[in-house]
Amino acid sequence: MDLRQMRYFVAVAEERHFGRAAERLHMAQPPLSQQIKQLETTLGTQLFERTTRRVDLTDAGQLMLERARQILADVEALAKDVREVGAGAAGVLRVGFVGSATYRVMPAVVQLARRELPGVRLHVMGEMLTPQIEQGLLENRLDVAVLRPPVQSSELLLDALEGDSLVVALPAHHRLATAGGPVPLAELAGEDFVSYPQGSAVATITSEACRQAGFRPRVVQEATETSTLLAFVGAGMGLALVPDGARRAAASPIAYRELESAPEVGLAIAWKHGSRSGLIPPFRALAHRAVGEVRHGQPSLVHPPSPDQQERP
Repeated sequence: MDLRQMRYFVAVAEERHFGRAAERLHMAQPPLSQQIKQLETTLGTQLFERTTRRVDLTDAGQLMLERARQILADVEALAKDVREVGAGAAGVLRVGFVGSATYRVMPAVVQLARRELPGVRLHVMGEMLTPQIEQGLLENRLDVAVLRPPVQSSELLLDALEGDSLVVALPAHHRLATAGGPVPLAELAGEDFVSYPQGSAVATITSEACRQAGFRPRVVQEATETSTLLAFVGAGMGLALVPDGARRAAASPIAYRELESAPEVGLAIAWKHGSRSGLIPPFRALAHRAVGEVRHGQPSLVHPPSPDQQERP
């Protein structure tokens, strides 16, 4: 199996038609069909169910499509990174980050990096959930990330940045939107919630906090992106518990209220144990400075811990 056959397979799988896939690839249909048959022979399994009108993926073909797309994307990213370094960049750092860091921490990090690491290219991938980021780090698709602990793998190292209290985001017309003082979490029992997907750090903390308050949140809609989540709140679909730093995300009419005994969600830098990237230490330093500048409105003297202080999850 080679990359050319993989590209041919993806074209057929996405078009569900050999003729259209051949046109897309600017080749004749018979050689394309032959290459797909050779691929199936190499793998020892059938990838397509063929009919006179279309082709459908088998279960094996569906798995192949998911993995092949990722492999081709990785190869394209590798080629781009190599070209950039060859053109004079000091290095490339692939950075993932959670959605709620989009509006406060990451802009400050990127600005510092542009000023102090001008030869480094940051490839930033945002609006991700911690489980997605963790997988990206473990599969070496990301070099470093800003995420919400906890993580599941002992292969990842964490460097805590800050803690962020959860606040409740409410539609502007909600009965609690204009009341004064912190909101008891128990007062939200019976309300409709919009939430990050189950398994994400904020959703897990929210669920446990609600359980301790004596109820289970009634989740009517999930959203991966913080901006989408808050758009749902603004549209009146329900309320949401979000990190305080997410207040800057929404232009929708939303009211934010503090919570009594508010649960806290952490923010940390994560990278894979044994990573050889020399750009991770300066990135950690920049991230700590960015948090300090955002928090205090001035440059921070906070530095990340030395390697012997690196914390295993």
